[in-house]
Order: sequence, then structure tokens, then C-alpha cells
Amino acid sequence: MDQNLLERVNPVFNTAKMTVFQLASAGVKDAALVAEKLNLSFEETQNSASVTVAPEQMTANTILVETRWRTCAAIAEKSGCKTLVDLPCGYTPRAKAFSQKGIAYYGLDLPAAIAEAEPAILSLIDEDKRSSVHFCGVDATNGESLKAALKGAEGPVCITTEGLLMYFTDSEVGALCDNIRMILKERGGCWLTADPEAGMQYILTMQPIAGDRFMEIMMKSKTAAEDKSDVNVGGNSLNVSPMGDVALNMKNAMTFLARHGLKAERMILSEHMPEINSLDKITPEQAQAIKQNMQKCACWKITAMDTDVAVDTADLSSEGFDMQASLTNDTLNLSLKGRVDTLTAPKLLALYERVKAEHELSAVAIDCTELAYISSAGLRVLLIMQKGCSNGVRLTGINQSVREILEQTGFDSILDIAD
Repeated sequence: MDQNLLERVNPVFNTAKMTVFQLASAGVKDAALVAEKLNLSFEETQNSASVTVAPEQMTANTILVETRWRTCAAIAEKSGCKTLVDLPCGYTPRAKAFSQKGIAYYGLDLPAAIAEAEPAILSLIDEDKRSSVHFCGVDATNGESLKAALKGAEGPVCITTEGLLMYFTDSEVGALCDNIRMILKERGGCWLTADPEAGMQYILTMQPIAGDRFMEIMMKSKTAAEDKSDVNVGGNSLNVSPMGDVALNMKNAMTFLARHGLKAERMILSEHMPEINSLDKITPEQAQAIKQNMQKCACWKITAMDTDVAVDTADLSSEGFDMQASLTNDTLNLSLKGRVDTLTAPKLLALYERVKAEHELSAVAIDCTELAYISSAGLRVLLIMQKGCSNGVRLTGINQSVREILEQTGFDSILDIAD
């Protein structure tokens, strides 16, 4: 599939380039080698269409990312699991460190990211260690793609998730939770993520550096991430908002996990932090304040509940994806079956653009009777169609699950949806 097409349906992987450049700035030598191999620059990775990164913002981001990356790795190593599943793996060189320790590594990410990251990272790993390193393009909301990617993995597994949940809607993070529970029930192990408290960690890192400007800079960082990912950041129930009643927000996030058959233990960051190189970039007083602040936020160690829970399997269909197309005058008629996600949305976009290049189109009519699930990547394709046709997109036959996704994301007010 064309790399440009993959990026257009889901550009969120571009934020991972911010991360590897920040790790390089923190003195992680292998991250610097990856950034060099990919020809990444400060301007490309840190600035966005509407945000120019301030020095203190870059410093805080570097400390935040290095703390999360090193601490999560330290907890993962202590888990005793035979296999590390890095979801998403991004462009970071974690595969090298874990393969050297004799731990099998599975780097899973969007196909567009894997195409760039795999050769760059494998080039850093000794040939005798490469057999324990595996990369695969997946969609985290697609259970079948995850099962296929982990077919040869030995359990128990430790799944690490860094910087992913903030880009998901409730429906997407719910699908991810169901998929991870499925993996943990089959293989054993745990899921480690600092994402639920990422907002809290950001504030507690930024305050000692930026003082009264921390909120202004935090909002700039949020805008930069939204520019690069083309999604609204932090809008799901598993993100613990640092605003308002934090204890209540955390309880609600735990309740969300429980509805998906998962439970969490908070692993306080300060109790597991190794040495953080980037703290040398600030004053000793600022560094000490940040270390103390890390007593207030945690990485979550999530495991599957022993008791069975009802799981909605409507979006976990193993029937795959299929579409039928025809033309009636200037209307493209589509019938969609299965899932439209990061793995399948490029096929839909490619078809639409091929037809539009050959025919005058004023509308797209989509029969969704057999559509089981649509992710933000699929919604992005619908938006491209909506903007590209004078009479827009009309959906018919949508089920309740898909309707809820459209309502959660506001697409019910953008598209023409038949009752």
C-alpha cells in the first residue's frame, strides 16, 4: 500500500517521531542513531503547523518522555515475562535493549510506522539477536490483526503502551481494552501504561520548569500533537483529567477498565525511576522538585479479571473487510462489510480517489448494513469524501454500535445519516 495513502488515513504515527527525537535529545544514543537514519530534524518533529516549540517546552517534553520510557522499561523487565509486546513501538530502540537481555520483542504499530522503523531499528541489533525481534503492522482496535502478529509469541507477555491512549475515542480505547484482555486471558501477563496519568505527569514535570506559564505551554503541546495526529487529544474515559476532581476522574477510569474485564494497580513512578539523563538540563532544585512530584503519578499495571464479564464483540468480527461499488449517474454507491480501520481504510480511500479521478462525482451513498466497526481512520476517509463531493456522504443501514461512534465523534452532525 502506498505510504502516502497510509499516512493520510491515519497520520497519528508522526507523533512518534517527536518522541524518538526527544529521546535522542535526552542522550539515548540508539535513539539518536535512529533519528539520524530517518533524517529527522528538530523543526520537523517538534514544531507543527501552528506551534513553535519554546525551549522550556522542549526541555519538559524531553524529561517527560525519557522518564516514561525508562520507567516503563524498568517495570517491564521486573515483570518476569518472556515476551515484551510494544504497542505501539514507534521509532524507539527498545528492541535492542530487550533482545540483549534475552527477552523476545514484538514491535507493533501502524503499517506506515513499521515500514520506516523496522529497517532503522534492526540495523542497530546484532545479527545473532535479530531472531528474537519481530515487527508487524497492526491496528490496535483490530483483535484479529493483534492475534496474527503474536501468533508465535510465548507467554506470559508484558504489553507496553506509551503515548497511544490520548489519541483514541471511547469506542477505540474500549476495543483496545477488549483486545488486550483477550491476549492476557490466553497468554497471561500484564499491560503497562502511563497514559492514563500522562496529563498529570506533564503538569508535574512542567510546573518546576515553566512556573506560571506551565498551562500555556501545556496547551501548546496539546495543539502540536493534534496538528500532527489530526485528532482531538485526551477525549476518552481512560485519560485521567488533571482538571477538577482527580480522585473521581481516576475512579471513573478504573470503572471503565472494569467494564472491559480489567483491573489496574498504580505503580508510583518515583519508586521505579532509573537515572534520568535529561534532568541534568535543568537546575538541581528543579530536578529535585520533579523527582518529588513523580510520587504523585503512576504507571498502571493492568491485568485481566478472574471473573467473566460481558464483552461486546460486535467490533471484533473475524469476517474481515469487503466492499462493493457501483456508479449511478454522478453518485458512487458503496456497500461496506466488516471493519473500516487503519488496515482497511486505505483500500476505501484508494477506490474513492480512483473513481473520482475517472468520473464526475457529486455524492457518495454508503450501505452500512454489514459494517461492524469504524475507527478514526475510517472516519477520516468519510470526511475526505464529504469535502470532495458537493452533495456529501449519505449513510444508510447503520447499526447501534456504529451510530454511537458517529455520535461520540460528532460525525452524526457532519454526514447525512438515514434513520
